Amino acid sequence: MQLIQLDNVSKIYKYYAHGVDRLLEILTHHPRHQAFIALQPLTLTISAGQVVGIIGNNGAGKSTLLKLIAGTLQPTQGHCQVTGRVAALLELGGGFHPDMTGRENVFLNATMMGLTLNEIDAIYEQIVAFAGIDNFMEQPVKTYSSGMFMRLAFAVATCVEPDILIVDEALSVGDGAFARKSFNRIMQFKQAGKTILFCSHALYQVEAICDRVIWLEQGYVKMDGVPSNVVNAYTDAIAIASANATKTAARHEEIASTPNILPAQSAGTAHLTDIRVSVDGITANTLDVFSRQSELCITIAFSSDPQLPTPTVGLLITRVDGQIITSAGTQHDSLSIQRNPQGYAKIRVKFTRLALLKGEYWIDIYLLCENAIHVYDQARMVGMLKVRQQGLEQGVVSLPRTWAQI
Repeated sequence: MQLIQLDNVSKIYKYYAHGVDRLLEILTHHPRHQAFIALQPLTLTISAGQVVGIIGNNGAGKSTLLKLIAGTLQPTQGHCQVTGRVAALLELGGGFHPDMTGRENVFLNATMMGLTLNEIDAIYEQIVAFAGIDNFMEQPVKTYSSGMFMRLAFAVATCVEPDILIVDEALSVGDGAFARKSFNRIMQFKQAGKTILFCSHALYQVEAICDRVIWLEQGYVKMDGVPSNVVNAYTDAIAIASANATKTAARHEEIASTPNILPAQSAGTAHLTDIRVSVDGITANTLDVFSRQSELCITIAFSSDPQLPTPTVGLLITRVDGQIITSAGTQHDSLSIQRNPQGYAKIRVKFTRLALLKGEYWIDIYLLCENAIHVYDQARMVGMLKVRQQGLEQGVVSLPRTWAQI
């Protein structure tokens, strides 16, 4: 069943240099505006139960597409048909009145989604409990922090049991514990066969969660298909477009502010607490590596709420231009981490005879949920590897091989 059907839909914004130009355009029938095409003519269908990722650079048209589907924007041309109840988290404050209380805004927002007063009454306590801000529900939302605001908005959007959930990554849903709870709610929607549109720059999560990905570029659909294929093509395009010198300088600046010791955990979440990177027994931020000879050792410690399922750990080795060279993770490699009663654990990973070829590489560490999708914590650029090699072998990695005369 097709829940979303877009037929030749586009969106064009008109900009006028002066307010009177709009009137003059009407009277003279001569254009006095500049046009910006946010979304080129697009034909698209999305079926019930699909989880669709929307990716692309800033300004590609992602938010415009989501707003058209949510009904908060009208297309300049074409027809957009959406079947079922839609809940959209698109922008901070959307659908909320700042002078009304949290309670009043729950009723306002849920009414706009098509619920009756009796239906809202039935789920009101569930919404408040999920948001976790019951002591503030009788206060105007203009007094809320952005985290409280998003807690309430997310609770309303997901507790009304929509047929279509639209989530824009630009929104934050509070602290680590609430972020995990929100992630669980989205996964429950997926398991229940709901249709989800997920706009994100977190490509790993897009590939893990979605069963279809649409890549937008300058208002056009650049690619639409299997997540791994689209994400790979997108990351390749980013790598080609990257300016190596600028990227390297930015990452060199960032390493100076990236600590190895990170905060201890709070309730309902987990944090990295210590990371040590060494090569051939030497620990430092910048390390010399001899290709196919040196041993890379990374020690990672974390603390977590003991009530949570045991987290997993992942790492990336990237080039200085951001291109991912390889990854590793405890979940993929089937390491069952054992925590102490306080939720603390320490692990080590070794790469013997590291097969990277000459160049400079960074190491990023991630603390993930038990399914290796939701990110609790991360430490970027915890170590730089300067690899030297003998011989003229080309590329980024030396693959094991055997030659023979036949």
